[in-house]
Amino acid sequence: MLRDQQNTLRGVILTGLFAAIIYIGIWMLRIPIPAMVGRPFIHFGNTLTVTAILFLGRRNGMLAGIIGLGGFDILNGYLAVSWLTMLEVVVVALIISGLFKAFSYDDSKKNIAILAIAAGITKIVTSYFASIIEALMVGTGFKVAAVAAFFSLPATVINAISTAICAPILYFVVKRIYTLVQQR
Repeated sequence: MLRDQQNTLRGVILTGLFAAIIYIGIWMLRIPIPAMVGRPFIHFGNTLTVTAILFLGRRNGMLAGIIGLGGFDILNGYLAVSWLTMLEVVVVALIISGLFKAFSYDDSKKNIAILAIAAGITKIVTSYFASIIEALMVGTGFKVAAVAAFFSLPATVINAISTAICAPILYFVVKRIYTLVQQR
């Protein structure tokens, strides 16, 4: 939506606003899930990050996600693995924006739903590999890390499903609000 305005004051302000909303969205509502690797929890940070990427474009959406998700990790006891979270945001942003470009930025309901599903699947894959790396960081052998990472995926799968459902809804709500504000 705002790909052409990424260097404007409006683009910078909206990027900061999305980063804050992502951070608050995780901080306010998170449900911890027991896992063999890490301390995963259910939250809406990924959904909000995908919405930011779709609305702000790859660069600013990715920055909002890195600041929001990475900032949360840094400030809430996940400092050692915050770089993995930020790397996951980059991968999701590259895949989603690449697919969006392949769709010629056609933001029909069908295309946005496909992008949200792709984001959820991408997040499951990146979280699996991030969990393997996290387990390896504490000295676990590779085979054990791979199995433990697999059994630590339930929170990620729930987050991916909520992203696939909620990101399209949020995208069209944000787009509608932005359009109404622009008309004033």
